[in-house]
Amino acid sequence: MRAIGYIIFFLIFFSIYGSVNYYIFVRGSQAIPPGPGWRRAYLAVFLVLSLSIVAGRLLERAWMSPASEALVWIGSFWLGAVVYFFLAVLALDLVRLADLIQPFYPAWLRAHYQGAKQVLALGVTGAVIVTIIAGYVNASSPRVKHLELKIPKKADGVRSMSIALASDIHLGTIIGSRRIRQIVEKINALDADLVLLPGDIVDEDIGAVIRENLGEALKSIRSKHGVVAVTGNHEYIGGVDAACDYLGKHGVTMLRDGILRVNGGVYLVGREDRSADRTPVMKRMPLKQLMAGVDRRYPVILLDHQPFRLEEGASNGADLQVSGHTHHGQLWPFNHITSAIYEVSWGYKQIGQTHVYVSSGVGTWGPPMRIGNHPEILHITLTFD
Repeated sequence: MRAIGYIIFFLIFFSIYGSVNYYIFVRGSQAIPPGPGWRRAYLAVFLVLSLSIVAGRLLERAWMSPASEALVWIGSFWLGAVVYFFLAVLALDLVRLADLIQPFYPAWLRAHYQGAKQVLALGVTGAVIVTIIAGYVNASSPRVKHLELKIPKKADGVRSMSIALASDIHLGTIIGSRRIRQIVEKINALDADLVLLPGDIVDEDIGAVIRENLGEALKSIRSKHGVVAVTGNHEYIGGVDAACDYLGKHGVTMLRDGILRVNGGVYLVGREDRSADRTPVMKRMPLKQLMAGVDRRYPVILLDHQPFRLEEGASNGADLQVSGHTHHGQLWPFNHITSAIYEVSWGYKQIGQTHVYVSSGVGTWGPPMRIGNHPEILHITLTFD
């Protein structure tokens, strides 16, 4: 059942990806100067760019090497470029359609139409390149966001608690040793009592993480009560048991439908990712059943990677729920889609007596860039009363 689900997903993804690339290719080819040399070069470059992500991921599974890494990087940047080339070409076609319905192009443009297309193609390409560079710089510069919350419960004499939260790291080929060291340095600078990683710690195949020994950076995270995490959908993509085993060996306590009590009575409740329900052997525990082992006179922090059904945490007595997953779309305009799907796509909301925070994440998936949002590490200061 799991294999069938992934096959369907990839068929849909590559159908859309192939169609969009073909649309961009055809429209771009109309601006190429005449002559077989130009067209062959355009075709060759386009094929390399559009197929590199597929080739890189396949090669990575068979033989991790500088070649597979280079292809993954090229393909990942191209995934982002495709979004903005598609939007630009679509906008231009809508303008052309409007001109067909009601002509408004000036005479000089019609007289130099082919030259105008070439200038426009260069302009669009330049704008996309600038966007990619800006998005990459933004994605490589996580910010620390501070959040102060009050929970009207006692915690056995403990008046406050400092928490560092880093969601959606996506360790792998793109988020490698340099980036994880940067993230860990920012976490350690907060001197937090507790570090929470609410899912998608690894990207896909754990092999890239093992090869680069990225777990060593996780072991260097400093906090009084350790590092606690839950699974995300990407742990399931690459093999959840292998991912959790690796993380556990590198200082991360994985709460898989589990409960942990820290700091004089604060309860951490970690839910298995929703992806478990799509496997033949695992089902995640209903939250009501999981919460049966919690003394709700004490503060309760719920970790659930995907922010669906937020009212469920509130109705079951969670004082704070932290989630990730959405990336807030990662690339504009996808933030409008995630905002339509999720009650909270990014940020804070109070539901009943429950504080909810959905992080935009600190890493990236696919394109190594962010447009319209920024990566973040959340610093939460809880006070108890």
